[in-house]
Amino acid sequence: MKKLSALLSRYSKVGTSLSLFILAIIVQGCYIQAKDKEPTHTLAVAPATPVDAVVMKAENLEEQLEVTGNIVANQHVEIASELTRKVTDVRVKEGSQVHQGDLLFQLDDADLQAQLQRLRQQEKLASLNEARLKGLIEKDAIVQQDYDEAFTNLKVLQAQIDELLVTISKTRITAPFNGQIGMINTHRGAIVSTNTILTDIEDNSIVKLEFSVPEKYAHRISQGSKHSFKIASDDKIYTAIVHAKAPGLNEQTRNLKMRATAQNPHRTLLPGQSARVRLNVNTAGDAILLPSHALIPSPEGYSVLVVRDGKAELKPVEIGVRKVKTVEVRSGLQVGDTVATSNLLRIGTGSPVQVVSIK
Repeated sequence: MKKLSALLSRYSKVGTSLSLFILAIIVQGCYIQAKDKEPTHTLAVAPATPVDAVVMKAENLEEQLEVTGNIVANQHVEIASELTRKVTDVRVKEGSQVHQGDLLFQLDDADLQAQLQRLRQQEKLASLNEARLKGLIEKDAIVQQDYDEAFTNLKVLQAQIDELLVTISKTRITAPFNGQIGMINTHRGAIVSTNTILTDIEDNSIVKLEFSVPEKYAHRISQGSKHSFKIASDDKIYTAIVHAKAPGLNEQTRNLKMRATAQNPHRTLLPGQSARVRLNVNTAGDAILLPSHALIPSPEGYSVLVVRDGKAELKPVEIGVRKVKTVEVRSGLQVGDTVATSNLLRIGTGSPVQVVSIK
């Protein structure tokens, strides 16, 4: 019995020691876990986002407007007779170049020439009679009335001769200006009247370009300004100078009609052709141009991300003229501002950025 009691007493002490050891391990584990769960006060720094950027500078800007125009001849008239007479000669060929005063058509004037000869003879007789009576009136040999009648008769004959000469001149149909003859509509021996168009003539050494511009640009195109245009028959770029503007807008279209002139020494430009006219409606030498993809649209308008001191700042801007790859910024930016052009969706106001390339 004594041995059993001693054994139990021994195991009881061992169990107590073991329990205390396990309890110490548990307490230490809880302390370490609690210590690990204590909050840390160290803040993590967000990495800077790499971006491309562009520096704003003053540039030349030309705002252009493209409209359709028509080419017309500098001068164009239809040649017709002022008399009803027979054509006795055709002195011109179709499509030929003529000079002002060149004879084109000759009409029959035989009867008119005969009348002229008769009046010439009557004028000679009247002139002799007037001279004789003038000498007599100086000697008081005749009355004044006799001399006045002779003088008046002479002046009437001279006036009839002048009138006949005008009629004879109308039988000679000449070129009114330098130009190119069109189609001949009559031939020798034909009887023509005042309603007969014999031919037409065009001066196309200089051509006129007529076009219309919207009301918005009516005052942006001045007289004397130069503009370019092209035609469908070739790829050459021509230049025209505005020389006339209509006094008012068309009430139906609200457009302003304008007319320009272009040199045409080789007759390449033909009246009746259409032309695509490119008008310079606004020119600025201090415009700020921004790449179009740098704009951030929103319901309120457009904004850009300006980089300052390594951080991004969202700024609203007002845009103007749009071109293929750039857009004019009229307000919101200044020369020297650096604008981010990439990674725009990953940054905002206050975001740290790192410029990796700049233009």
